[in-house]
Amino acid sequence: MIYSKDPNLILPYFVALAVLFGGSLCAQDATPCRQAHAHNDYLHEHPLLDALDCGFCSVEADIYLVDGKLLVGHTRGELSPDRTLRSLYLDPLRTRIRKHSGKVHTDGGTFTLLIDIKSEGKSTYRALHTLLSEYRDIISCVDALTEHSGAVTAIVSGNRATDLISADSLRYVGIDGRLSDLDSESPDHLLPLISDNWTLHFRWRGVGEIPASERDKLTAIIERAHSKKRRIRFWGTPDNANVWAVLKDAGVDLINTDDLKGLSHFLRSSK
Repeated sequence: MIYSKDPNLILPYFVALAVLFGGSLCAQDATPCRQAHAHNDYLHEHPLLDALDCGFCSVEADIYLVDGKLLVGHTRGELSPDRTLRSLYLDPLRTRIRKHSGKVHTDGGTFTLLIDIKSEGKSTYRALHTLLSEYRDIISCVDALTEHSGAVTAIVSGNRATDLISADSLRYVGIDGRLSDLDSESPDHLLPLISDNWTLHFRWRGVGEIPASERDKLTAIIERAHSKKRRIRFWGTPDNANVWAVLKDAGVDLINTDDLKGLSHFLRSSK
């Protein structure tokens, strides 16, 4: 594994390789990057599509409920009536799944759609439930505690209406937990993912090697999550190859990034 005291020296190496092989970091390998998660995916030039082109198996969209529509954007000031969860994500995913033998990636498992609720939790979740019910042909669901796996698994983060979601007899979403939920007795289909802010729990920012105490702490967190069949993700992680290497080797399930091409090439080059 490649480590450097200066994380800014590593990513340009991958960029240079990409130029040698045709200028695109994402066009060299169609293999899915199972650990790759597109943070704030909708901010890229082509939401969802750029992440898929880079082999990502997980994307994140922030939503607001406005006049009955679920609009996608980071803040209310950035919202546009034509940028909806339906148009940017659900419809393109359905189209792709129908063209790829019932999957998002033909040789991949279920695709994660992490939906970060920014508006009031309960009303937004009710609208989300209604919308996702129109896509039951592609969305995983739980009916009377029976799991039905779909090509896409939706998980709710942000303003999570936990009680409302938990009480639904028919659910199209799981809940994104926090590190405080590591020992929760909730079933893994209700709490399939644990996410938290890296900077609240770790001091290391990717310069040099991660201290042994923090590496051990990370390993213990992952082991506790995996013992309950939950995946782990951290946000706020520095976007550099030193950090990616530590997260990958430790077994972090979803590596958060804004740099689609950089992480895609890193993961494919470090198999």
